[in-house]
Amino acid sequence: MKPLITAIATTGMCLLFSCGGGNTSQDSVDSAKSANDSTMNAMKDSSSMATKDTSAKYSAGPVEKDDATFAVDAANGGMTEVAASQLAQNSAVSQRVKDFASMMVQDHSKAGEELKKIAAAKGIALPSAPGDKNQKKVDDLGKKTGTDFDKAYVKLMLDDHKSAVDLFTKEVDKAKDADLKTFATKTLPTLEMHLDSIKAIAGKK
Repeated sequence: MKPLITAIATTGMCLLFSCGGGNTSQDSVDSAKSANDSTMNAMKDSSSMATKDTSAKYSAGPVEKDDATFAVDAANGGMTEVAASQLAQNSAVSQRVKDFASMMVQDHSKAGEELKKIAAAKGIALPSAPGDKNQKKVDDLGKKTGTDFDKAYVKLMLDDHKSAVDLFTKEVDKAKDADLKTFATKTLPTLEMHLDSIKAIAGKK
């Protein structure tokens, strides 16, 4: 039933955002994954009591741990690429790099919004910001200027899109959740196009 799923999802979100206090400095990605572990277990325990809402665009949970982890990692990567690309829109020297950055902000913001809707329907907690490791990459990028910035941004986009293509390819092949599989299948060609584009800019194609 919807109220049951909503209550369980709220519990997971409380864990994510440390409802009622607690340590707020925890890595946002780790927080989301911890919240999902608790939420998924609770939803599995109560799944026999839930009913499907056939009018909803996305089906409700429970979701397997691997699918929830994919959602968290995809959100983390997408937010990182948007943050880095917003810097590039202002700081890049090359117009070609600036144009690529604008495409990144548009495409990854759109994909991120869709992922949020899927996650909300299934009670999946997503990170509210890039994880500490990825945020450091963005922070380090922001300290560079001129052509050094362009080189660092292009390298970051190369590395991140290789990882993203691998992540989404695995989800297409192994996803158990139909909505996340559809999302991964629909998004993968865009990520592959991004990778081809940044390879061309880097002179690696």
